[in-house]
Amino acid sequence: MRRSIIAGNWKMHKTGREAVDFVRALDVLIGRSPEPEVLLFPSFTVLSRVRQAVVGTSIGMGAQNLHHQDQGAFTGEISAAMLEDCGCTHVLIGHSERRMLFGEDDKLLNRKLRKVSTTSLTPVLCVGEQLEQREQGRSQEVVLGQLQQGCDGLTGQEISRIIVAYEPVWAIGTGKTATPEIAQEMHAAIRGWFRDRFSSSVGEGLRILYGGSVKPGNASGLMEKPDIDGALVGGASLQADSFAAIVDYGKQA
Repeated sequence: MRRSIIAGNWKMHKTGREAVDFVRALDVLIGRSPEPEVLLFPSFTVLSRVRQAVVGTSIGMGAQNLHHQDQGAFTGEISAAMLEDCGCTHVLIGHSERRMLFGEDDKLLNRKLRKVSTTSLTPVLCVGEQLEQREQGRSQEVVLGQLQQGCDGLTGQEISRIIVAYEPVWAIGTGKTATPEIAQEMHAAIRGWFRDRFSSSVGEGLRILYGGSVKPGNASGLMEKPDIDGALVGGASLQADSFAAIVDYGKQA
């Protein structure tokens, strides 16, 4: 049985004080044993503060990005070892904003994924198509191509540690959300790709999150689909009450 995950990507938001206040408020709202796994992805500057704040709670913490090298002359970058030292257990790889705004391609993301596979961090590999690609009927071609290149050279054992987040670019921060049916179709295709490429057990064990304007009002409809194992939440993760409502999506039914 796959345990669902509700993850909040704060992007470039929150100071240290704001982050700590959020964690304290969220802890009260969701309690110490929520059914889904709860993760926060703060900015680098507040990781240490969030690490201290989540001690004794049911909230986990990851980072939004990392470099594929262990160390070196890479001004402004951060390594896997640094993230582990900050207390991170997860890391996002290939978020659409990294792909689109910072030019990260599948070859680079493959290097990052390979690096993470040698560490204790759990990678959350983000994939998704743009609106033009969907309108051209190329959604699955694009998404499965991203998986093919991003996972190139990884073993089944390494793949079994990955979490995938499907985030249609046209639905991120736009207020548009893929219908549960559209999301389920892509999630099923992703699961099938891993099943065919690696093994049935890898495919069935894979946790696939949906990301794209997830809100309290649409979370339960998405989560009831068989291949949707949780959500990667953006804007709605910035307020403790709205994020807690998504964590408690089962109570909305």
